[in-house]
Amino acid sequence: MKVEEKGHTITIKDTQGDIASFLDKVTAEYNSYKDHNLILDISQDGNITLDAVLTFLPLSNKHREAKKSFVLVAKDIDFNDVPEEMVVVPTPLEANDIIEMEEIERDLGF
Repeated sequence: MKVEEKGHTITIKDTQGDIASFLDKVTAEYNSYKDHNLILDISQDGNITLDAVLTFLPLSNKHREAKKSFVLVAKDIDFNDVPEEMVVVPTPLEANDIIEMEEIERDLGF
């Protein structure tokens, strides 16, 4: 697990390719990240399934309820199948763009 803080955003990258243990680690250390926007990068794992992505839904909902952005970076999934309440993008650059747009929306009161 690699953690990088940049401004108001923390990017956490899975380096092991084990989605379940990565989610466990992030959840266990959540209090360290809860005041920042989060990008969780699981794009290293080439066998991402929609079910694996959906395991992040409770953490995503919890973080978004606190008025912070939560974006998952994953490749090779059908993004149309992802529920609307979750934000999943194929690249870290797009994740940063989403967070910037959501920050602007929050500043404007949306």
